[in-house]
Amino acid sequence: MIAALRSFATGCLLLLMGASWAAAQQQFITVASTTSTENSGLFAYLLPIFQKDTGIEVHVVAQGTGQALKTAARGDADVVFVHDKEAEDKFVADGFGIGRREVMYNDFLIVGPRSDPAGVKGMRDAPAALRRIAEKEAPFVSRGDDSGTHMLELRLWKLADFDPKTAGRWYRESGEGMGAVLNTAAGMDAYTVTDRGTWLSFKNRGDLEPLVEGDPRLFNQYRVMLVNPARYPHVKQQLGQQLIDWLTSPAGQQAIAAYKINGEQLFFPNANGSQS
Repeated sequence: MIAALRSFATGCLLLLMGASWAAAQQQFITVASTTSTENSGLFAYLLPIFQKDTGIEVHVVAQGTGQALKTAARGDADVVFVHDKEAEDKFVADGFGIGRREVMYNDFLIVGPRSDPAGVKGMRDAPAALRRIAEKEAPFVSRGDDSGTHMLELRLWKLADFDPKTAGRWYRESGEGMGAVLNTAAGMDAYTVTDRGTWLSFKNRGDLEPLVEGDPRLFNQYRVMLVNPARYPHVKQQLGQQLIDWLTSPAGQQAIAAYKINGEQLFFPNANGSQS
């Protein structure tokens, strides 16, 4: 009886030790990222490849760029993956991020109803197109969430010499992610600004279609950086750096280029090895 109890106790101890060892071996990092990398399906495609190559699991907190940077500034992430250079510059200058690297790019679009009540289809001057939408008071849905897309939209309104804060009921701030905003725009037959990656993966388009594209001011650059471990010692610097190095390596860049929907490439890798 005593021998059996000892054997049972030993077995339990070995199980506990095995569980502890397995937990210790489970490596993961947290990435605060813009919603477009999630909504476009890129991360669902990309991160399993990274995990297979490195054994590191990535937990994604998908938010607008502004919120993602706030999450990282609280020390609640190891890596940041966003697309608003002005906000990123401040984040780095304030000592929250280090080793920023360019990863990939695509562009923004102004989409709207096929009927195009503002008559902007085919325009290649994005601010002029927004000004025409405002003059017609055609329904427009804004992210309104301090995301990279929202910041780009506000810069375009400024170039159009129009303050959306003075707009009437035709201008609606959603405060939601890109997918939700596209759903709202589709339901309202409204215009909106979207990144191309989310647009290509979006299925509930209704009567929406791309109307304005090709303006160089619609260029959309994505960058990745490590949350500063000197500020937050708990940041998983080594594991986070592995993700950054992989994304900017030939293997990561090839994986990004290979991600397509209906044969169309969503993101174009352009890592150049430099840091900012």
